[in-house]
Amino acid sequence: MVLAYIGDAVYELMVRTKILESGNAPVQKLHQMTVHHVCASAQAEGYHQIETLLTEEESAIFRRGRNTHNNIPKNADPATYRAATGLEALFGYLYVKGDTLRLEQLFSIIWNDRSEVLNHTEN
Repeated sequence: MVLAYIGDAVYELMVRTKILESGNAPVQKLHQMTVHHVCASAQAEGYHQIETLLTEEESAIFRRGRNTHNNIPKNADPATYRAATGLEALFGYLYVKGDTLRLEQLFSIIWNDRSEVLNHTEN
């Protein structure tokens, strides 16, 4: 859970940075955009985008985070919440390990795939 704890912060900071790179907006709008990208369902979706690209070590960290006993919110789907926790653990692990290149690589895949989906739904 410690890796997921730090990974949650790392992931959110990366999302906030990308959102700010796209332009200035009122703080409430920035917050709404951030929440959209860091909610459990978005994080679980992000994991599925990178799942096949993970090394054995990264997959093991994900599984360990996913399988950690945690209190799942009543309004959350357990599988989705666990996948999100696994992704957070993976990001925490890479951050603590100091592997910023891999962290940025995986996040970039998630962000770019999500941006493509958002662009298609807006058109």
